[in-house]
Formats: sequence, C-alpha cells, structure tokens
Amino acid sequence: MTAALTSSAKPENPATAGPFNIGQAASRSGVSAKMVRHYESLGLLPTVHRTDAGYRQYGDKEIHTLRFIRRARTLGFSMAEIAELLKLWQNQSRASADVKRIAQAHVADLERRIAEMQAMRQTLAQLAHCCAGDDRPDCPILSGLAD
Repeated sequence: MTAALTSSAKPENPATAGPFNIGQAASRSGVSAKMVRHYESLGLLPTVHRTDAGYRQYGDKEIHTLRFIRRARTLGFSMAEIAELLKLWQNQSRASADVKRIAQAHVADLERRIAEMQAMRQTLAQLAHCCAGDDRPDCPILSGLAD
C-alpha cells in the first residue's frame, strides 16, 4: 500500500522521511510526546526501536497508529475501547459488526451522559432562576445544594 493511501500527512520530502524521534512523531501525529509515551506504556502503541543512545524511533506505521488513537480520543472513546478498536483495525479479517457494536455502545453511553448533563443543567437553571441574586443572605442555590 502506498504512503498516500495509508497516511493523511502531506507528501514527504525524502530528507524528512522517518525514522522520527518522539518530538517529530508527536508533531506529525497531533499528540504530545507525553501522550506518545503513555500510549506506549498502555500497549496501544508497540514498543519501538531505540537508537544506541536510547532514543525512540518511530516510523510511518506508528505515526498512523497515533493519529488513529487521537481521532478515537476526539470522539470520546475510552482507552479500553481504543485498544479493542486498534486490534480490529489491525486485523484484516475482522467483522465490521464488531466495530459497529463498539461504536453503537459508545453512542448509547454518550446519549446517557448527555441526558444526565441536561438534567443537571435544568436543575441548576431552576435554582438560579429562584435566586434573587441580591444582597440578601438567603440563597435558593445553596439551599438546593444542601438538601
């Protein structure tokens, strides 16, 4: 598969092609160097080759994986869900039904959390509406929190 098909990065100048150090990999993938190390420690990113001096060296494959993780995090997937999605992504004989099951479960979780936040918003808006917001010491917001 060509680099154009496997990466959304700009065409690379051979002088800037990998391997990349952790800072370069972080910059190219859109995640911080700290998170690169974290993902590696969690096993989301395989341990990479190190130079004789101990510096990590990342290739296009690892950068593509880091971008995948970043996009999944942006959509709110948990680390456990991302680990499962990564396994499925790397398994060419996967069933798309498995991927869809994870996505649908995540959508259901998002809907549940949205409903909880809407209820919190409604309660807080009602408490704020009942508060005069003046110099008096009585405050329906504090009373509501104390109940």
